[in-house]
Amino acid sequence: MRGEAAQPAAVTHRGLTTATVICACVMQGLDTTIVNVCLPHIQGSMSAGQDQISWILTSYIVSSAIMMPLTGWFAGQFGVKYIFLASVIGFTIASALCGAATSLNQLVLYRMLQGICSAGLVPLGQATLFTIYPRERHGYAMAIFSTGAMMGPIVGPTLGGWLTDNFGWRWCFYINLPVGALCALGIFALLRATRPSRREPFDIFGFAMLTLAVGSLQLMLDRGQLKDWFYSTEIWIYMTVSALCFYLLLVHTMTAGERSFLNRELLKSPNFVAGSLLMFGVGMILSGSLALLPSMMQVLMNYPVFDAGWMMA
Repeated sequence: MRGEAAQPAAVTHRGLTTATVICACVMQGLDTTIVNVCLPHIQGSMSAGQDQISWILTSYIVSSAIMMPLTGWFAGQFGVKYIFLASVIGFTIASALCGAATSLNQLVLYRMLQGICSAGLVPLGQATLFTIYPRERHGYAMAIFSTGAMMGPIVGPTLGGWLTDNFGWRWCFYINLPVGALCALGIFALLRATRPSRREPFDIFGFAMLTLAVGSLQLMLDRGQLKDWFYSTEIWIYMTVSALCFYLLLVHTMTAGERSFLNRELLKSPNFVAGSLLMFGVGMILSGSLALLPSMMQVLMNYPVFDAGWMMA
């Protein structure tokens, strides 16, 4: 993506392209929070427990986090436009499948697909804005992008409460269909294809270790309470696999050089390390509260779903 960002802007209408990019990123942020407020309704509809229903959130977040580092490699191989377009189309189709799901297993699977497709929306949106704006206006472009990106998580709970109250929880997913269709048309019509940068081999080992490490850690955290934590052999297996894969990923990153899945040069930046640790702490606080507060307000405090959405926003 760095190679493409240095090329001249290749767009028809800069304003329309900016609006399209921001719209796609708002859609991604919206789905991070819009489902939270309707979790009790999904739980009743799917006859699921509290620990099971949380997988609707974690499957989306974890799959998105795992796939996000792949975005740069895909964009380098096929170009930003085509990967951006494929991400938006895939996200829209996954949203339709989530709305049509008839069981919890289906919904979790489709949410995972939705998370995979959403992984590229934010980084590719930023890369697109860097391409269409001159270098001296990159700060302005990122200011607009950040303002738009913040709208999704803020509007999500309120919109989700209103949709659930009036149309049912499935419309929290169907709302993405017209937005996704417009974004796909905008990307296809306004953004010109750029030549891919030099092709690089894919680090399968690094990606596999990251996937196993994060997946095992998530399973340990989700099933720990059910299995009485470290009194259970299953939890010990998850912890061992996660720790071993994280260790192998670290060793591989430090020894593989430029072929590594993760760029070790980033770890030399104090700003990057501090920002990552800060976001890790914020993510822990927000993710836990977003999963539990809607159920507490609606089940224990008898808040209407729309009022619960306002409180979450």
